[in-house]
Amino acid sequence: MKGYVPPPRMVVSNEPMPITRNITITEGISVKDLAEKLDIRAKDLISRLLSRGVFATINQTLDAELASEMARFFGADTNVITFEEQASKDIDAAAAGGEESAIEATPRPPVVTIMGHVDHGKTTLLDSIRLTNVAGGEAGGITQHIGAYKVRITDTESPALGREIVFLDTPGHEAFTRMRSRGAKATDIVVLVVAADDGVMPQTLEAIDHAHAAEVPIIVAVNKIDKPDALPDRVKKQLADRGLVPEDWGGKTVFVDVSAKKKTNLNLLMEMICLVADLAELKATPERAATGVVLEAKLDRGRGPVATVLVQNGTLNAGDNFVVGNVFGKVRAMFDDRGAALESAPPSTPVEILGLEGLPQAGDQFVVVADRDKARGISEYREQKAREAALAKSSRVSLEGLAEQIKTAGTKELNIILKGDVQGSVEVLSDLLSKLSNDKVRLKLLRSGVGAITETDVLLASASNAIIIGFNVRPERKAQELAEQEEVDIRLHSIIYELQDEIKRAMSGLLEPTIKETYQGRAEVLETFRIPKVGTVAGCRVIDGLIKRDAEVRLLRDNVVVFKGKIGSLRRFKDDAKEVTNGMECGISIANYGDIKARDVIEAFTTTRVAAEVIA
Repeated sequence: MKGYVPPPRMVVSNEPMPITRNITITEGISVKDLAEKLDIRAKDLISRLLSRGVFATINQTLDAELASEMARFFGADTNVITFEEQASKDIDAAAAGGEESAIEATPRPPVVTIMGHVDHGKTTLLDSIRLTNVAGGEAGGITQHIGAYKVRITDTESPALGREIVFLDTPGHEAFTRMRSRGAKATDIVVLVVAADDGVMPQTLEAIDHAHAAEVPIIVAVNKIDKPDALPDRVKKQLADRGLVPEDWGGKTVFVDVSAKKKTNLNLLMEMICLVADLAELKATPERAATGVVLEAKLDRGRGPVATVLVQNGTLNAGDNFVVGNVFGKVRAMFDDRGAALESAPPSTPVEILGLEGLPQAGDQFVVVADRDKARGISEYREQKAREAALAKSSRVSLEGLAEQIKTAGTKELNIILKGDVQGSVEVLSDLLSKLSNDKVRLKLLRSGVGAITETDVLLASASNAIIIGFNVRPERKAQELAEQEEVDIRLHSIIYELQDEIKRAMSGLLEPTIKETYQGRAEVLETFRIPKVGTVAGCRVIDGLIKRDAEVRLLRDNVVVFKGKIGSLRRFKDDAKEVTNGMECGISIANYGDIKARDVIEAFTTTRVAAEVIA
C-alpha cells in the first residue's frame, strides 16, 4: 500500500541489566506473576523466553532455575521459597496490616505423641485414656485408620476440667522410624512409654533421639506397674543414665507411674501433660486460613483418596480449597476420630478429609488457598517435577553403570510389587525392601501403591516374573483367580518384621517350610445381631465356595483385613451346621470378636505346612 510505513520491529536487547534489587519468588511461579514482581510487561518477559527457545503463555508456570535466570536478566536477584512459606507470609502480612485485634493468637490443645518400644503398652494406654476421658461416648466401633484422637478431660476433681489433648499413636517397630520421626515433628509433647517389667529397649532410645532432635519436652509414663516383677526405679535409673533425670531425683523430666490395664494414675498423667503444655504457652490463630500436616493417607473403595490431617493453625472449613504436596483438592467432607461429620476443625484437631484429587504422602504440608486455579497450577507443577525426577532416576545410564552391570552379571534380580493399606506403611516398606539387596540378590520394586491387590498388579507380576507382597490388604477375588491361573506368588503379611525375615530367608535360600493357605469360601454380612451370652452374630449369605465349622476366618472391610481368627459358631436357622455352601444363608459368630458390620466379608480358609521353594 502506498505511503504505508510498517511499525518498527521490537528489538529485544541481549544485554542483561545491572542487578539493583532482590525479589522473592515461589516455586512454580507463573509468567504473569514474575512479570509483576519484576515490574515489567508480561510480553517483554515472553519475548525474552522466546529468544531462549522457550514457548510460554502468560499463565504458564516456570521452573525456579529459569525464573531466576529471567529475573537476573531484568536486574533482580532471586530468593526462591516454597508455596507453603509464601502462603504463611501472606497471612502474616494480612495480620500486620492493622488486623491484629481481629486475628489474635489463643491457647490451643497440646498435640501429644505416644512413643516407645514394641509391646510396652502404647496403644493400650491410648485406649484406656480414650475410654476413661471421652465425654458421653464409647470407644468401640472405630473403623477409621486415623491413629490420632482428641480427648476431653472430664474428671470433676481435675483442675484441668474441660481441657482437650490430642494424641498421636505411632507404630513401635524399628522400621517405622521415619513415620515416628514425622510424628515427633507434628507434636508438642512426647509421652515415652516404658514397661516397668522390661526396662529401656532399643526403640525407647530411638524415641528419645527423635524427641531431642525435634526439641520436644518428654514425659515418661512407666507402664505395667501392676505386674509383680515391675521395677519402676530400675527404669528411672536407666533413663537417668541417658539424660532423663526424674524431678524427684533433682532433674527436669516428669515421670508418672501408670497401669494402662488397671487405669491407674491416668488422670495424673493428663494433668502433667496440661502442666507441661501450659509452660510451653502453645498458641494458634483460629481466624486464619488452615495449615497442617498429613499424618496418614489411604485409598477407600467407596470414598476415594482419604487423608488424615492434623490442623496445626487456623480453622479448616468444609468447602476450602487446599494444596498438599503435589495434590490439590476441595474439602468435600470432614470426619473426626469417631467418624462424626464436622463443618469446621479448629487448631490441634485431627480430621479425615475427602475431596483430594490424588493420594498425598504422609508428612506433606497442608495449606488452604483461596484460588482453586492457583492450587491446581502448583499441584501440576510439582507433579511434573516428581515425574521428571522419577524418569531421570530410571533412565540414567553411564559407563560406570554399565561396568556395574557386567560385574553383577551373576546377580539374581527379584522383582517385587508392593501393596499396603495406608501410604505411610507402603513408604516405609519400600525403603526397607530397597535396603535388603545384597551381593547375590538385588531387590527391585516395580510398583508400590495403596489398596487391594488388583488384576493389573497380577498381570504386571506375570509379565515381569515378580512376586506380590500385600501388607494388611487382600487380593480381589478376580485377582486371586488370575494369580492361580498365571502361577503368580502372592505373599500376604500384617507384621513388618515377619515380612522382612521372610524376604531375608528367601534371598539366602533358607526358606523354612511355610504355612500354605487354602481358600475355602467367602460370605457377605447382610445384617448383625446382638445375642446375650453369645455376642455379635453376623447374618450372612455365602457368595462363593463353602464355609466350614472348623475353618479359620478373616474379616475384610473394603478388602482390608480387620481381624483374623476362628469361627465361634456356625448355624443354619436354629441348628448348628458343619458347613454351609454357596448361595445359602447362615449365622456366623467369630470367636472373641464382635466388631462386625453389614457389607463386611468373612473369608474362610485352612492352613497346612508345606516345604517352601526359594523365591529368589
